[in-house]
Amino acid sequence: MKNFVIGLGATSPRATAARAARTGAVLACALAFAFTTVPVIAGEEKVQIATAPGVDQVRANCIACHSLDYIQMNSPFLDRKGWEAVITKMEKAFGAPIRAEDKDAILNYLATAYGKK
Repeated sequence: MKNFVIGLGATSPRATAARAARTGAVLACALAFAFTTVPVIAGEEKVQIATAPGVDQVRANCIACHSLDYIQMNSPFLDRKGWEAVITKMEKAFGAPIRAEDKDAILNYLATAYGKK
């Protein structure tokens, strides 16, 4: 089946240009889709957090939503109450799926290893 642009012959310069434009647009969309749907871990393996009791619960729960560098970036500002508020915000405002049995271990880890001194 030949591609026709309404009102134009199949071999006219305008029809050829229209087909080329459509092909380019389809290709651009396909490439954009491909590059935005590839799973990427943004250098997460490079982020090192302190090894202490609760680190496994932090890794299991927190990286479901954000990078572990969030912890390091906020540590100068948050004491135990601040970390508790962050955990509550993550659950209530952002819907973080934090396991109930892990909350105390996460809070203790953050307050001990990254709490404001």
